[in-house]
Amino acid sequence: MRTITSLFDTYDHAASAVRAVKDAGVASDVISLVANSVDTKFGSGAREAEEDAAAGAGIGAVAGGGAGLLAGLGTLAIPGIGPVIAGGWLLATAVGALAGAAVGGAAGGLVGALANAGVPEAEAHVYAEGVRRGGTLVTVRADESRAEAVEAILRNSTGVDIDARRADYLAEGWTGFDEESPEYSRDQIRDYRNAYGVVPPIV
Repeated sequence: MRTITSLFDTYDHAASAVRAVKDAGVASDVISLVANSVDTKFGSGAREAEEDAAAGAGIGAVAGGGAGLLAGLGTLAIPGIGPVIAGGWLLATAVGALAGAAVGGAAGGLVGALANAGVPEAEAHVYAEGVRRGGTLVTVRADESRAEAVEAILRNSTGVDIDARRADYLAEGWTGFDEESPEYSRDQIRDYRNAYGVVPPIV
C-alpha cells in the first residue's frame, strides 16, 4: 500500500478531489479527510459538535455526515489546530494518538498520525500547519495497482504545491508545526487566505 497525500486550501476543493477518487473506483475506507472546521458548511450541528469535541478531545458527530462524502465524518479537537472535520482511516489513527495522552492533547497528534501512515515527517509538519491555517488534507492508502491513478487525480485537482508552501512558511520564520501554538482564529485564516489569494475567501 502507498500513502498519497494532498493539501487543499479549501474544503470544497478537497471534497471535489475525494469525489473524483471515489468515482475512479477507490473504496471510501482507504480515503481520509481532515479539514479545519472554519471552512465547512454543516450548520449549527457542526458548531455543537465542535464544542463537544473541544471540551473533551473526543469526536462529535457532524450533522448530515458531510452529504455522504465519507462515512463517519465527525469533529475532533486536535492540539495546535483546534476542532477539525475529519473522516476515514486517518481519523482512527489520530484518535489513537490522542487517547494515549491526557485529555486535551497528545504530542504530535496529526503529525504523528501522518508519520505512522508513512508520510515523511518534514512533509507531515507542512500538512499539519496547512490544516492549522484553514486547509483540508486528503490522504489515500492505495494499492500499487491504483496508486498512480490516485496520484494523477490529486495532482490534477486544485491542490497546494507542498514544496512551494513549505518555502513560504520558512520565509515567514516558521520552523515546524507546534501543537503548543494557539489555533488560528477565523479572522487570522481569512487574512492568511487573502494574502495567498485563495478563492473562495472566507467572508
